[in-house]
Amino acid sequence: MTKTALITGITGQDGSYLAELLLSKDYEVHGIVRRASTFNSERLDEIYEDPHTAHRRLFLHYGDLSDAVGLVNLVRDIAPAEVYHLGAQSHVKVSFEMPEYTADVTGTGTIRILEAIRAAGVDTRFYQASSSEMYGTARSPQSEYTPFHPRSPYGVAKLFGYWATINYREAYGMYAVNGVLFNHESPRRGETFVTRKITRAAARIKEGLQNTLYLGNLDAIRDWGYAPEYVEGMWHMLQADAPSDYVLATGVGASVREFAEVAFAALGLNWLDHVQVDEQYLRPAEVEELIGDASYAKAALGWSPRTLWKDLAQLMAVADWNLVREHLAGQRIRVDR
Repeated sequence: MTKTALITGITGQDGSYLAELLLSKDYEVHGIVRRASTFNSERLDEIYEDPHTAHRRLFLHYGDLSDAVGLVNLVRDIAPAEVYHLGAQSHVKVSFEMPEYTADVTGTGTIRILEAIRAAGVDTRFYQASSSEMYGTARSPQSEYTPFHPRSPYGVAKLFGYWATINYREAYGMYAVNGVLFNHESPRRGETFVTRKITRAAARIKEGLQNTLYLGNLDAIRDWGYAPEYVEGMWHMLQADAPSDYVLATGVGASVREFAEVAFAALGLNWLDHVQVDEQYLRPAEVEELIGDASYAKAALGWSPRTLWKDLAQLMAVADWNLVREHLAGQRIRVDR
């Protein structure tokens, strides 16, 4: 039988890659999309199906993580076998500026989707997108056994969702898992996140569209992996016989400075000629180093990363350069639906 999956945050980086993966496995995929006055589903263009298409397998529904009643109705009507909860206000710096909104959507939103599953009475497996930001100042490498010490409203909200998932697993016997994913990037990463900000700027500088890139903490070290590989890990988590919580990471760290150097070099540029530090991009509380230990995921799921940060920086820089050149050539045209 065809499995049905529901994805919150389907229009984001991870959601779009996960939708592609599930469709390739013959799932029927449903995604929740926030209502906006402009199209916000560009990442789904390659798999989008017109609502009038017969036998389609991708369905988009308007909804919001702040709307508990709407979530209950969606879960009841779709009756998914698997729910992947990826939706959130996920920008760490923005969470300092919008802490209450972040807490509501990222934290309480997880309770709402869990309660929607329980209230709808459907038999489903639940994946919670947890974050390495929950570790904060904890010594690296961080694993499933590392104590948490979040350093941002986003990290705090994600920690709430993490423990809510465990609570519903223990209290109601739900198949509910946490995927504690370290930073994972791609050409689909949002343009305000530091890796994409770097590669997009490098591409624009290469084509003479700008000259300077302003960044915050150049010394922050992160464990950067490739997003399509990480959504494979999400899927594997929900196929296991019993629910558990898993860290996904490469185990290799690099500083923002190093990422910028490699990304710029991929386009024949010297990052020192173009990067400046702007204090407005510094966070009130910094997280200096996040490097993960994914040994458990490898042993239990057979998952391991294939792309490390240097290759990732290069492929993202080249992808953004191609995108900029396409724009300049007038080849990229939005098709109204």
